[in-house]
Amino acid sequence: MSKIASTFSRLVRFVPKSNPSRVLIGEPVDPQLDVGLAIYQGKEVSVRPFSGTSVLNPGQKTDSTETISRILSPLAQNEVGSIRCIGLNYVSHAAEMKLDIPEVPTLFYKPSTSLADPWPAPTVLPKITQVDNTGDYESEMVIVIGRDAKDVSEADALDYVLGYTAANDVSSRTSQMNQSQWCFSKGFDTACPIGPVLVSSSQFPDASKFQIRGLKNGKVLQDCPLTDLIFSVPKLVSFLSQGTTLPAGTIILTGTPPGVGAAKNPKEFLKAGDEFAVELQPYVGTLITKFENQA
Repeated sequence: MSKIASTFSRLVRFVPKSNPSRVLIGEPVDPQLDVGLAIYQGKEVSVRPFSGTSVLNPGQKTDSTETISRILSPLAQNEVGSIRCIGLNYVSHAAEMKLDIPEVPTLFYKPSTSLADPWPAPTVLPKITQVDNTGDYESEMVIVIGRDAKDVSEADALDYVLGYTAANDVSSRTSQMNQSQWCFSKGFDTACPIGPVLVSSSQFPDASKFQIRGLKNGKVLQDCPLTDLIFSVPKLVSFLSQGTTLPAGTIILTGTPPGVGAAKNPKEFLKAGDEFAVELQPYVGTLITKFENQA
């Protein structure tokens, strides 16, 4: 695991009630609390701030306590660079889409401008998606790289992993099906909310033990263990680092399980006013996103 990972268990990036002009990082006082769900429910969440200003350089835990006013994505837009995403990485998702199991990972990119904060920050359905209302959700586990990685072996890959969080790979399905490349259809502004916390790889070294669920307006649409992943975390980090530097702060979306809206009958697409929750348990908690239309 990354050396930094050993300095914390869970980190949240947030705006404190004591000073709305500041951005802090810290550990939730309650180690079991689902931070995203608690904020959504209007509960006060206490945090022990760290001395640093980034999860990539958190510094030391302080003795003070702050209360979250607004939760932010674990990394800032200028820290993530291009967002790397893996398509078709669950055995059961490939089956529902009637596609063959890939022999190598399928990679596409989202721009950093697609990064978004958890609730109450919205994700905006762009005008092109509103034409036929084919916006879709994809619950995903996210790998966060803690130090620059290049030509990394699978055996050493976890040494570069800082931790894990959750994401929703929001997609515009008509645009996706009209093109062979997916970057446009998945790269709109706010199409990549992540959070609510970053769980250290020292706290949870085996990502295959996560369970992921996706709920639209409280209805469970996705529910799958990460043992169903086709390509594991070490395999993905090693593969993506071949001849390519993955800078510290790189986030890797690892694919979605079965149950996407486009595969259902009838379809379960997103519309303004919908709320979608990505639950990644244990430790990460619930990433909640509310959708609104671009005016």
